[in-house]
Amino acid sequence: MSDQQGMDFLDGVPSNWGRWGEDDELGAVNYLTNEQVLRGIRAVEDGETFALGLPIGRPEGDPVWPGRDGTNHYMDRDKGHYESGKATAHGRAQGADDVVHMPLHGTTHVDAPGHIWYDDEMYNGFDANTTKGGLDRCSVDTLGDHGILGRGVLLDIARHRGVETLEPGARITLDELRECAAAQGVELEQRDVPVLRTGWLEQYYDEDGIDIYEGKFREPGLTHSEELLEWFHEREIPAFGTDTIANEQTISDETGTPIPLHAGLLRDQGVVFNEMLDLSALAEACDESGRYAFFYVAAPLKFVHGTGSPVNPLAVR
Repeated sequence: MSDQQGMDFLDGVPSNWGRWGEDDELGAVNYLTNEQVLRGIRAVEDGETFALGLPIGRPEGDPVWPGRDGTNHYMDRDKGHYESGKATAHGRAQGADDVVHMPLHGTTHVDAPGHIWYDDEMYNGFDANTTKGGLDRCSVDTLGDHGILGRGVLLDIARHRGVETLEPGARITLDELRECAAAQGVELEQRDVPVLRTGWLEQYYDEDGIDIYEGKFREPGLTHSEELLEWFHEREIPAFGTDTIANEQTISDETGTPIPLHAGLLRDQGVVFNEMLDLSALAEACDESGRYAFFYVAAPLKFVHGTGSPVNPLAVR
């Protein structure tokens, strides 16, 4: 989004700037008040819990946005250190330590409000120069202080279409979200956290699946439209998640540009993006029970000046 040309489609889009004061750095997560936490809790019926985070640091690799480094996991101390005399045991006790080097957007994660900007302004009008050397404003540690807790709703678009996974570059429209919810018998309520399943990342872990990096990388998903941005704004959506790497159509059918929703939702409305969710087990349970609402809980790590944070969200039904 550093290229500020050709983005006239963002003129006049809905904005939450100033809604919670000129110093606000939290964004749409402000919608998730104590009342919304209790509303999420009321969606729980039997306490069944699903961890939505992907595995990190698999030897065969993890899915990442093209051009980003993967996870490098090193042992800082293990049994070999004691055998070689490089570590000293404390009595009969020994131990292992390790170190990880990874991008903060390299696995299941949330984007900080300051992750994307255009016209040299981040969420709530903060100057993009405040990102130099780390985010002085709109950093992910603000989300970590608050947490993201509310009523989540799974919209299983892949099952709704009757496919294992959406085709590369497939577009999901607002009408389809509504149709999917109606077919599932669930209502999308004010301040819900929509969670969209496309089947896209499941194929990454399936030996017989399509290679998501084959040819031109083009993920399926929602994309920019005036109607969609108005819907997010009117419904006061605090956050949304998907089982894709970027939560939206890689190249927008509507604008012809890469990932414009990051600008129209994250930057303009402060809507949190929860990317790369593992939704396979949750989707099976929802399909079997006919219950698609759950208590959504995510606690970003408090990386000071961070643009995002790995997270292992929980869906409690």
